Amino acid sequence: MSAANSPIGLLSVEGVVAGYSAADEVLKGVDLRVDAGEIVGIIGPNGAGKSTLLKTIAGLLAPGRGHITLEGRSIAGHAPRDISRRGLAYVPQEQNIFPTMTVRENLEMGGYVDKAGSRRRIDLAFARFPILAARRRVAARALSGGERQILAMAMALMVEPRVLLLDEPSAGLSPVAAERLFGNIVAINRGGMSIAMVEQNAREVLTIAHRAYILVDGRNHRDGAAAALAADPDIRRIFLGG
Repeated sequence: MSAANSPIGLLSVEGVVAGYSAADEVLKGVDLRVDAGEIVGIIGPNGAGKSTLLKTIAGLLAPGRGHITLEGRSIAGHAPRDISRRGLAYVPQEQNIFPTMTVRENLEMGGYVDKAGSRRRIDLAFARFPILAARRRVAARALSGGERQILAMAMALMVEPRVLLLDEPSAGLSPVAAERLFGNIVAINRGGMSIAMVEQNAREVLTIAHRAYILVDGRNHRDGAAAALAADPDIRRIFLGG
């Protein structure tokens, strides 16, 4: 079943056209659906529009056309803060922590929308991510690359979102650090969090995702069950390196 003909999900993107200027349409009518409790992978070649799609959903770019809904309510073109309050959190690939602040201070910044509940959520973050608890007083710039990504995800979870958007979370990480990070992503999902993630490691994301979308040149190329896509000989040859 194609995305365009699928039921409306928790997060639904339909026919979205967007770019960085009126003359630069990076996305050319993209569809995406994330259902409750899913990990949805978004893969494709460089320049396919994967990160642009997440930025548009998160409100950093306004769509020229199309619809984006969260729990059936339109969020297309809304301010990022408003979208966050409605239940969507976005973790960019870079500049996703405050390097001079401690781990705990970063979590406090993540929970600024609801300061009253911040302490409880910080305690929850430390219970969920023991490495952050152990380094709570350490400046974030002193963390390893993998630890920084875990902190960035923990900050996003401070608003208790319904959907978590992750943009290239394993970029620049060693294979061991990436494996640990993917384990944390799976654990977050098992706790009930719906996740949409753009990932350069297509083979790994198809291993942990329930469904996946392949974008090519700003358009939907294929979508379906992640395991089925991973097993498809053409997908393996073109997108997974054989």
